Amino acid sequence: MINLPNVQSTASNSLSDCQTAASSFRTTINYTASNITGTTGMNATCSASGIVCPGQTINGVCIWQRKLSAVCRNASGVIKIRIQTNGLPPRCASVPMGSFAELNVDFEVNFNPDVSINSLNSNLNTVSSLSQTLCTLTSASTAPSASGFVNYGTTGLTTATGVSVDGVMIFTPDSTNNIDPFFPPAGGTAETVDSCLAHCQAAGIYHYHIASGCQVNPPTGNITSCAANSSCISNIATYSISSFLSYQTKTVIGIAKDGHVIYGPYLSSGTQVTTGFDVCNGMFYDSIGNYAYFATSTYPYLVGCFGPGNYPLFGPTCTTNGVSSYNMSSYASSFWNSSTTTSMSVRISLDTGLILVFISAFISLY
Repeated sequence: MINLPNVQSTASNSLSDCQTAASSFRTTINYTASNITGTTGMNATCSASGIVCPGQTINGVCIWQRKLSAVCRNASGVIKIRIQTNGLPPRCASVPMGSFAELNVDFEVNFNPDVSINSLNSNLNTVSSLSQTLCTLTSASTAPSASGFVNYGTTGLTTATGVSVDGVMIFTPDSTNNIDPFFPPAGGTAETVDSCLAHCQAAGIYHYHIASGCQVNPPTGNITSCAANSSCISNIATYSISSFLSYQTKTVIGIAKDGHVIYGPYLSSGTQVTTGFDVCNGMFYDSIGNYAYFATSTYPYLVGCFGPGNYPLFGPTCTTNGVSSYNMSSYASSFWNSSTTTSMSVRISLDTGLILVFISAFISLY
């Protein structure tokens, strides 16, 4: 391999940048609490008929309090964001069986840390390594050390990749069987979700595996299951993207455990993100060097691993809705090119480890 200089780009990670992202969260308090579950939240109500209630049922009405805080601070020049949530949504949820628990999620992380395409956090250069990483429920249990992640809460976060702006957890893109929960390979069984594309796991943690317009625009009144919604059940990935038709711009939908922002499926230009992302579903999306995760209609949908990652010419084996290859965004390509200091134009195929060198020089033959 050729050792390229590690040229770091400078991301938008000032205190005001952090506060702008934090303002997208539907917070119930504007400070960091000693214990988020002990704060006074905001009531949400639903008909208790046919659903598991995460709060109290009074006269046939399920009532609970959602609690959420997103606070930024300057820690000796490093901007950090602290997220606290009890995990309960600001809207109805269709949880027909099992448990639906209040959580105590509380973590702090460096906000939008500088990263470089020449220094990858995830370099998955074989089908086996790609599939093993993306197709493992606990693959995102540990955030990169440079993110400064600290967990203060009592709720375990081994299967979580981040928190949505509505306070609901975002999980890795895998079912308990370590396959795509919506488009499993042959022999797998798809999991059920409600029409906001969320559900509870065995311990009662309500969570997303895929983006939903409910994150930014919570519906009122009771909601159905996905199975009872013809558009949802016909193709959940298409339904996911269609739920953002009123948000066709770069829209914050969450924060990942590595401190990078999670956006909806559109760029500021109104273009849907269908390419340019790496194996982790992250993308360098501007000339400054900002890196973020974007909602896509293909697996892993939100955050598959912690990036930056590489761009192999193959996809994972645990889904029938993955991409067959990955491509750099134009910005990623420009950052990579800028690291070449010789007179050669070098392109590295990170997925196979092969290096193709094209010498752009005139050679005199005698």
